[in-house]
Amino acid sequence: MDTRVKHGHPLKQKTSCLILSVLEGKSTPLVKEVDLALQGLISNALRSREFSGKRRQTLLLHTGGKLLCERVLLLGLGKGKGHAGETLRQAAATAAKFLADRNIPDCAMVLPEDILPGLSVQEKARTLVEGLTLASYRFDRYLTENGSNQSQPLKNLQLLVSQKSLLAPAETGTLEAGHLCRGVILARDLVNEPGNVKSPEYLALQARELAREHGLECTVLEKQDLEKEGMGALLGVAQGSVREPRLIILQYRGGADDARPIALIGKGVVFDSGGISLKPGEKMDQMKMDMAGAAAVLGTFLATALLKIPVNLVGVIPAVENMPSGSAIRPGDILTSLSGRTIEVLNTDAEGRLILADALTYVQRFEPRVVIDLATLTGACVIALGHHATAILGNHAGLARQLIRCGEQTGEKLWQLPLWDDYAEQIKSDFADMKNTGGRPAGTITAAAFLQKFAGDFRWAHLDIAGTAWEENGCGYRPKGATGVGVRLLVDYLGQCAPQNS
Repeated sequence: MDTRVKHGHPLKQKTSCLILSVLEGKSTPLVKEVDLALQGLISNALRSREFSGKRRQTLLLHTGGKLLCERVLLLGLGKGKGHAGETLRQAAATAAKFLADRNIPDCAMVLPEDILPGLSVQEKARTLVEGLTLASYRFDRYLTENGSNQSQPLKNLQLLVSQKSLLAPAETGTLEAGHLCRGVILARDLVNEPGNVKSPEYLALQARELAREHGLECTVLEKQDLEKEGMGALLGVAQGSVREPRLIILQYRGGADDARPIALIGKGVVFDSGGISLKPGEKMDQMKMDMAGAAAVLGTFLATALLKIPVNLVGVIPAVENMPSGSAIRPGDILTSLSGRTIEVLNTDAEGRLILADALTYVQRFEPRVVIDLATLTGACVIALGHHATAILGNHAGLARQLIRCGEQTGEKLWQLPLWDDYAEQIKSDFADMKNTGGRPAGTITAAAFLQKFAGDFRWAHLDIAGTAWEENGCGYRPKGATGVGVRLLVDYLGQCAPQNS
């Protein structure tokens, strides 16, 4: 989508559609001016209750030559309560879908300067462009015969401001949104990529290309390197597949030389059949998304590099495929992890925590000040929270609170679950130091209790994105398929960690 910021009066713009944001039950001088030009069409719609400004409500009016624009789209924001940024993001997404469904390729959107005073002009521009861009996302590279039947996403956007002094902050917000959305789109593309394309080596190649283009450092450990390191948990998961595992390490140095890095770890199971503990066949095709944590880390690195956030960042991605075969691990096998701890494998479909265990141990050599892992880890998380929130657990209350606030700002909501010592009792083993599942009760929590054994003394947070990484039907700025969850949340957090914001 080509986005430009422009100074000019909205009624003097020649465009296919002029978009105005409206609070429920309130009007603005601009809306009244448009209503006058359209001979009371808006007033009539308000009186008949055809349109009231409720959240996500729309009203399309054809101008019939009374204005330079062909159409006017009124976009309801509701009463403006709650988080204003998410309100604008969702409204912009509603507009993007509305226009796409009607094959309207371009629009001019008026920046709502006189409402939602809690947001700056820069923030309003950023959130509007985020919503429009992310809602316009399509993964259509494999469509050949039916591509013409798909709705056409928005191609050109003009963001209108009333004063020349507002051009600079609006342009800054637009640029920020573009960088951020590139990270989300990278994550979505990687998750949506089919399993026959997406091997551990494929993820490594994507990381290397990302590093080459954006000045990052990238190291990839192959099978023989992992054997020398002693990553028995990761290798155990990988041994059932002909596709060899990789450990991908990325480094971004945007902060001071002596500043300890923030570490991000992303689960990278490129396809999860469950192994010997085979998953049901229904919806197994969606298990190509079991590397959404890895995708979020790669997308975050891209956005962070483009935005030039002044922090030091380390990313570790254990990449494997979990398959059943004659060489696959069996229930009852015991693995020795990089930390030296032994793990009894009771369920080979609880594989994500095994590879994360070795990644958590490995990342400690970078002496990070914070460690955050993201993983589509447990089906139990979907049962607990559905598809509306990511579960957060960890060992530092302040870190959890900060991430929860970032979730509120970005619309990537988090809900904290307890991680009391009691839950660790469920993963005690009679034959090894621990077992890889604590059974059905509190499955999300016992998985985090397992990871906590390997998190060391660092400030650590675990994000279980099992319910939020994939959108079944499409909603708002999350089209059907991969959501790219985690990128915007983490970038917001990293921005807060930058020296000028501390």
